[in-house]
Amino acid sequence: MKFHSMKLAAAIGLLSAFGAHASDTWETISNVSTDALIAGAFVVPAYKKDWEGAKQAAFSIGSAAGTSIVAKHLIHEERPDHSGDDSFPSNHASAAFAAATTLNIRYGWQYGVPAYGLAALTAVGRVQADRHYWKDVVAGAAIGTTAGYLFTHKFSDNLAIAPWFDGHGDTGVMVSMRW
Repeated sequence: MKFHSMKLAAAIGLLSAFGAHASDTWETISNVSTDALIAGAFVVPAYKKDWEGAKQAAFSIGSAAGTSIVAKHLIHEERPDHSGDDSFPSNHASAAFAAATTLNIRYGWQYGVPAYGLAALTAVGRVQADRHYWKDVVAGAAIGTTAGYLFTHKFSDNLAIAPWFDGHGDTGVMVSMRW
């Protein structure tokens, strides 16, 4: 996992060096990093056959995005590039941080560290692309992180709980634990 984290850090450094003055590049970076995090928040649970984790990701990301959209309609803050009055808060940051928080809580720091790195790249990209102010991405990050904490709990594949039925009408709950 250390190797993957080092590759992510190197990619962030290269992207920063090449795109420091190109707002279109930063916009693309922030779009791709947000999409990658959202996809990852669903692909990882699917790979692990953790459907509860996928549901928690949906609630986390959906509630963060919904909260940001409602706030944008209530708070009319002009964007730095003057393209509209829906700058506050950053919906990209809220979705990215919701996905990162869900991955971190559900599967641990091995997933959380790279996910938070991508979420930070999203936030930086939104500011560098001149689409948001820092306060917008900080508010979006707070919304996303809060949503992640509200809807996600730790995954444990060591414990399985399942309903039990026999052919004689008896029912119960079967609990299995891996040591």
